[in-house]
Amino acid sequence: MMTQKQKTTFIYAAPAVLLCIPLIGNVVSKEFDWSASDFGIAAVLLFGTAFLIDLIQRIVKNKTYKILISAAIVLLLILTWVELAVGLFGTPFAGN
Repeated sequence: MMTQKQKTTFIYAAPAVLLCIPLIGNVVSKEFDWSASDFGIAAVLLFGTAFLIDLIQRIVKNKTYKILISAAIVLLLILTWVELAVGLFGTPFAGN
């Protein structure tokens, strides 16, 4: 069983590892072109999601509710990311 400290470390380490992927892509490939603002937006989205999931894990006691609320938060992250990337819903924040 993981301790609360280990869970918190994992929750906040996952976004950092995910942000390393585009960073490495920027260094080794010319086709991968993220600006500083792209990294900033991604960091806010990923660490904001991590914060909300950590908060849910600490506050909600029922395991089923923890999973459902966390899944809803991750789904919201994915939908927001897709909208910013390709404009799935056609909002003013839509990407290319």
